[in-house]
Amino acid sequence: MRSPTKPIDDPSYPVHKADAEWRAQLDPTQYQVARQGATERAFTGRYWDQFEPGRYDCIGCGAPLFDADTKFDAGCGWPSYSRPIEQGRVERLVDNSHGMVRVEVRCARCGTHLGHVFDDGPEPTGERFCINSAAINFRPSE
Repeated sequence: MRSPTKPIDDPSYPVHKADAEWRAQLDPTQYQVARQGATERAFTGRYWDQFEPGRYDCIGCGAPLFDADTKFDAGCGWPSYSRPIEQGRVERLVDNSHGMVRVEVRCARCGTHLGHVFDDGPEPTGERFCINSAAINFRPSE
């Protein structure tokens, strides 16, 4: 797990844009979540109750992140997945905000804040990637 102090706009990410570019690309909610680490309210995002075949890509750079086959209803009000589409697609960072210790997940290509991962998911991973709808785009299967 990487340092909790790595900023979202760290220039070491392969995809790096100026703040003005992010603001032009993303709507205000997407910007708050993806670039400022905010969290959308439970049961309000567009994908929390969607279960169609396809995949979910990063809102910032378009990288494929989660396959719909790994999505499950965790009852938490956010899209939940048991694992990323491939190793290395998301990075994990310690998050000490709000008086808690959690594991933040970001897109490994552009640093977009996706959500958090918890150890209360289904087998075989036992993990629940709790992801903000505002941080992803759905691409239906063809």
